[in-house]
Amino acid sequence: MATTHNVDNKRYRSLIVSIALFLSLIGALLAFTFYTSSLLERNTVLIDQTNQVANSAQAVIKDLFDLDSSYGEDTSSPHIQRVLERLEHITNSITAIGQGGQVTDLDGNDYTLPKINENSQAKISAANEQWQLLEPKIQSYLKDADNIMVDSSDELIQAVEQAKTSSLFINESLDELTDEVFINAERQADTIRLIQVLGVAAIFAYFLIFVFFFVRRLRDTDAEALAARRETQEIMETVNTGLFLLDKDLNIGQQHSRALTNIIGADTLAGENFTNVLRGRISDKDLNTTRQFIEQLYNPRVKEKLVDSLNPLNKVMLHNAHGADGADSRYLDFKFSRVYENKDIARILVNVNDVSDAVYLEQRLEKERSQNDMQIEMLTTILNVNPKIINEFITNTKAHIDKMNNILKNPGSSQFELEGKLKAIYREMHSLKGEASALKLHSFTKIASDAEDKLDALQNQGKLSGNNFLPLAVHLDDLLSLSNTIETLGERINQATPKSVSATNNTHATQSVASSATPASNIKTPAASENQSTHQSAMSMPVASGNDIDLSDESDDDQLSYYQSFAQDIAARQGKQVQLSSQTLAHTAIPAHLKNVVKEISIQLLRNAVVHGIETPAVRQSADKPAVGTIDLEIQSDSRDLIITLQDDGQGIDYDSIRQKLIAKGRFDAEATAQMSQGELLKQLFTSGFSTKEHADEDGGRGVGLDIIKAQVKEYDGKLNVNSELGKMTRFTITLPKA
Repeated sequence: MATTHNVDNKRYRSLIVSIALFLSLIGALLAFTFYTSSLLERNTVLIDQTNQVANSAQAVIKDLFDLDSSYGEDTSSPHIQRVLERLEHITNSITAIGQGGQVTDLDGNDYTLPKINENSQAKISAANEQWQLLEPKIQSYLKDADNIMVDSSDELIQAVEQAKTSSLFINESLDELTDEVFINAERQADTIRLIQVLGVAAIFAYFLIFVFFFVRRLRDTDAEALAARRETQEIMETVNTGLFLLDKDLNIGQQHSRALTNIIGADTLAGENFTNVLRGRISDKDLNTTRQFIEQLYNPRVKEKLVDSLNPLNKVMLHNAHGADGADSRYLDFKFSRVYENKDIARILVNVNDVSDAVYLEQRLEKERSQNDMQIEMLTTILNVNPKIINEFITNTKAHIDKMNNILKNPGSSQFELEGKLKAIYREMHSLKGEASALKLHSFTKIASDAEDKLDALQNQGKLSGNNFLPLAVHLDDLLSLSNTIETLGERINQATPKSVSATNNTHATQSVASSATPASNIKTPAASENQSTHQSAMSMPVASGNDIDLSDESDDDQLSYYQSFAQDIAARQGKQVQLSSQTLAHTAIPAHLKNVVKEISIQLLRNAVVHGIETPAVRQSADKPAVGTIDLEIQSDSRDLIITLQDDGQGIDYDSIRQKLIAKGRFDAEATAQMSQGELLKQLFTSGFSTKEHADEDGGRGVGLDIIKAQVKEYDGKLNVNSELGKMTRFTITLPKA
């Protein structure tokens, strides 16, 4: 690149020198022309002045004759004043002509006279001598002409007589001077014309040489450029990628590959601004980032490899001309490279590739991978969780979805009704998320969390409309689809579970889902004779002497293990350690109509205890507590009520923190919160959207969990009691009537 630059400099240097020389010749000729024009003008003025002097001398002589005929005239008369002016003009003009310099004519115009040669000097000197003889006599007369007491007639007569003699010599000398000046002027004009002709001829000849030389060089250069352009054009027409150059103003260069128009989907790109081409086809944020990115590429202090990682057009979705996600939309990959001239960044080379097929394939593979991971996740859950719990989850999920669908279908126009719909949907979605999280169904949890993000945004936006709820239908469809997938997988696993059928009594021995499946070929069937004797022996034994076997598939510890796993998962995400225990959970009979609500309340209480109650190990140890927090979940029953009690040994409820949060959220002012009792503050804790957690996450902070508990307790006409001691414990006691 440097070599090419130097060659271009040499070529342009000779061109510049030639043009400068050409302009210098023209400038010299023009300067000479201006000079000669000035010289000729001064010669013309000299001729005019000699003529004026001659004419003035003749006028003065005529005036002398007039004065002689009108002797005694007042010297202040216009006639006498005109004579005096002419005398002064003649004297000054003769002096200026002889010496060269400034002269003022009778009209008051100033002129600069050139110096005359020796011959002309002799002639002007002869005229001056005669004038010096005449002028004193005239002045002698004029000195006393206005004095009537003095006779000046003699002076006048002498002046007249001298004028008769001097006028002839003066006129003759001035005529000769005029002829001499005219001849010199003619001679100078001829010389000037010759020099001008020679100068113009020289300039013209130089111009022809210049044109011939440089036209031939330019023709050779153009031929080389044309060949290079053809090669470049062939490359541009052949490559399958989009290639073009960008200047600092983000204008596309005149040359670009043919494939670029098809890739970008625009007919005219040369000379267009890059941002205008992309405007409306990518987001305004990406467009802004692109502009800043290219500006950094032109910054020599920024390393190209470093800024390349910030490329906003890496596999970007380029919408069609109308900005819609139609068939013309495609994924494009833009690569930017600096083009240097010496050490300066001259251009940015952009390479564009249509990577739609690759992106779609990647998306499909990713989708399939996600589906596989999801199915593996679901299979793991199905295989490791009691089938009864899975069936309950599926039933509850469909129930939650049906409730949310019914809520969405119910008309609502006022803000109060729409806010009620929002809170009801929020509670159902949060409950569904809690159950999915307890089963470690992260796909469920992710969809429910995304839906909660939208619900939270709606809750904070203020004014609602029916159209705000439409996007939620997509999340409900996804949740229902996942629920159906789990149900289908469960059915397939049950169908695939190997079973051993006895040849004699048709008794079915069900294989455990969680254990390894035993192939049917490995099951040994006893011989008929052996089985017959065993059967007869068993039949002869008394029934009262044996033990009854519980045929239920659910053990007493399944529910507790379910809650323990749920609490452990939340604690792991929150950076905490917990231990859940229960003495009554496995031994308390829960009425069928209360099982779901007890499960839902327990989940929300556990989540609340882990997220808000239990401290991190470091905080607990600093407070002289064990690093592992303890939670106790007890369910008791009497003749009338079912009592749920959950107690943790965490930080307790900070009522001052509740007051500050209420002030920060603008619900109450400082004076109002200061007057609130603990019961009133606890009531605010159970309102929708209120949480003491600074930032919401998957496990809490949206202010929905306690609202769900309150709604459930109210629905079943139950009672809610909260007891807390700051820094030590919190206990929730919920009483639900059995009837």
